[in-house]
Amino acid sequence: MSYIMVDIESDGPIPGDYSMISFGAVLVKENPEATFYGKIKPISENWIPEALAVSGFSREETLQFADPKEVMQNFATWIRENCKKDQPIFISDNNGFDWMFICWYFHHFIGKNPFGHSSQNLGSLYKGMVQDMFQNFKHLRRTKHTHNPVDDAMGNTEALLAMKQMGLKIRL
Repeated sequence: MSYIMVDIESDGPIPGDYSMISFGAVLVKENPEATFYGKIKPISENWIPEALAVSGFSREETLQFADPKEVMQNFATWIRENCKKDQPIFISDNNGFDWMFICWYFHHFIGKNPFGHSSQNLGSLYKGMVQDMFQNFKHLRRTKHTHNPVDDAMGNTEALLAMKQMGLKIRL
């Protein structure tokens, strides 16, 4: 299995009606180096200024980003090249949000999702490890959470690696 930590930024709450603006992915390894960064042209006229502001991009900038089909094909190729024989496992800080965008974009633009039909939630994993639903893992990040999705995915990767050091059984 190959775990891929993903973080996305969007201009609204759901795919289709709103757009994924950018996303980052990190192949989870002891010394993570393989990353992917995609910036995607909006697919809808709808956008919420406050949601877009989180990404740090203006609407005008996003309109110059790459075609979604091209970016998703490039991401699928990156996954294939980095996972070779392993099934890629999608994991994120907020998989309910990040997963729905990635899954929707893969199915909509290339017809299939290389991750399959499931995802993992980093926050829930940590809560189970420490057996406390009121705890969160974010103190385990080393990379600052900047809303650049590669930075955020890297910080979440660092947190997962710290959980491994705490005793989490995981094959990387």
